Parts: sequence; structure tokens; C-alpha cells
Amino acid sequence: MIWNSVALLDLFRQHMAAERRSSPHTLRAYMADLEALMNFAAQTCRAGDVQAVLVGDLDTMVCRGWLASLHGRNSGASIARKLSVMRTFFRMLVRRRIVAASPVSSNRGPKRGHKLPTFLGKDEATQLLDLPAGDGHGTPSAQARDQALFEVLYGAGLRISEACNLDLGDLVRQEDGMILNVRSGKGRKDRRVPIGSAAVAAIDVYLPLRGDLLGKAVGVNSDLAALFLSAKGKRLDPRQARRQLAGRELVAGVRFVPPHALRHSFATHLLGEGADLRSIQELLGHASLRTTQRYAQVNIDYLMAVYDKAHPRATTAGPAPADSTAFKPSSKE
Repeated sequence: MIWNSVALLDLFRQHMAAERRSSPHTLRAYMADLEALMNFAAQTCRAGDVQAVLVGDLDTMVCRGWLASLHGRNSGASIARKLSVMRTFFRMLVRRRIVAASPVSSNRGPKRGHKLPTFLGKDEATQLLDLPAGDGHGTPSAQARDQALFEVLYGAGLRISEACNLDLGDLVRQEDGMILNVRSGKGRKDRRVPIGSAAVAAIDVYLPLRGDLLGKAVGVNSDLAALFLSAKGKRLDPRQARRQLAGRELVAGVRFVPPHALRHSFATHLLGEGADLRSIQELLGHASLRTTQRYAQVNIDYLMAVYDKAHPRATTAGPAPADSTAFKPSSKE
């Protein structure tokens, strides 16, 4: 068989979808990176003809040349991800004996700074979620949907794609609350997550109004199973959910954060209240505890920042003047 770019891309797509069970988002990103490599190889070896690129053209020089061309236009994290895609691609080719060895096995990715997760403080989260009724955008049914969505994101620590993927049948009521069946999370891992009373109350307000979002779309164009619906009766898209959150942040007067920050806030606030990392790992659906440990660092950094700002004898702030009024005991103490 002639392994040209078309055959290689098809093979990798099947590998990612069927064998690695990657999410649609991951599949799109990986395929885009691999197609960019093929385009670079075409410009380098085949006079711009992508379909003429053969597996033998993807040698060490071409792969390193592509990575070198990314510097200055991509962040270190982006380049590291593209290198990871190449490693995954060539490992697959080696296992299938299409190539003898990976041309990127000795390549090292760029050093990346450890970026801590963005999260909202407890007061900010309360300000965002406790927006008075009628202060949001859209119809009452859309406002109720957004309130339920944001309460679920913060109350269960879901990814935005997981929340939008929820069906009505994924709500499991129990005597002491509600459980969400989170299907096809990252890595296609399913899990069950409890939600608090505020999220349950928001869902109960939204469900009677959910039919208004179906409107005239009932039938072929609707998604009757989906929990969160758009105005057209279809399953709410994560991009639309991000826009709705941005609008809510503008009205509430809190800083702009992506929906994933509500998931980070969920984990950080649980940790701050004494929850153990292993339990948080299970709730978030992390495959490795190392991923969850980021929140321990976030919590320590936050406590240090509070200490440095509030304590009169904090090291960074220096000793407080004798007549300073910067630190006053609470009237409740």
C-alpha cells in the first residue's frame, strides 16, 4: 500500500477515534496539527502538493523543521502539544510497522511555565450566581437555563462540554439530593457526581420552562433528550454557553473568566474547606492525582496572598506603623 498523506491522515483519524476514544474536540485539534505537518512537508519536499507527501518524506529534518517554524508564532504549551501529537502519530506507525522508528523520539519539548488554574473567590462566585432574577439577558426560560447551567458547573465541577452533554435522564433524584450521571467525559470516562441544593433548586426552576425553548422546533430539528437547550430547541453548544457566561459576568460586575474557571473554583473551594485530594480527584474525573494536586498549590498561593495583604507583620508588607489602622479586628470577634 502507498502511504501518502491522505492514507496516513485517515489511519490516524481512525486510531484516535476508535482505539484511543478521543473526544471530538481532541480529535479536531490533533488532526489539525497533523494536517499542518503534512502541509509543511508538502512545501518542503513536494512543491506544495499535499497529496503527494509520502510517509518517507516525514523524516527527522522535516519534523524538526516544522517545530522550528512554530517558534515565535506559538506558545511553549502549543508547541509541546504539537510535538505530543507527532509522537502519538509515529508511535502508531511504528506499532503497525509502517516505519521502523519514530523521527521525533529524541526531540524534547520547550520548557513551559507552570500556570496555575484561574478561579473565582467565594464572594465572586456568590456575586456571579446570585444575580437577581430579571437582571440577565434573554427570555425567562433562557435566564433559568443559564442559572441552572452555571449552578451545575460550579456545584458539580463539570467541564462545559460535560454539562452541555447532559440529558434529562442523567438527573437522578435521591432522598438527600441529586446525582448527575456524567457521560463521555474526558477520555470517555463516565462518573457520578452529587450536586448541592442550590443547583437542584435552579434545575427545578428551569425544567418547567424548558419546553418554551423547544418552541416550534419540536421534531426533526429539536433534541428532546438534552437537558440544556438553545432557543432553537437544539442541544446548547459550549461556545454559546461561554457567551452566556460572559454576559452574566458583565451584568454581575465580576472579572471575566471562562466556564472552566467555575470547575477550578469548585475544586479550590472544596480543598479550602477540608476536602481531601482523592475525593476531589473522583469528583473531577481526573485520571491522575498529579493533575488534582495543582489545586493544593492554588490554595497555598491564595492563602499566602491573603496573609501578605492582611497581616500587619507579613514579610512582604513589612512591619505596620504603630498608629496603623490597616488591620482591625472584626466586630464579630
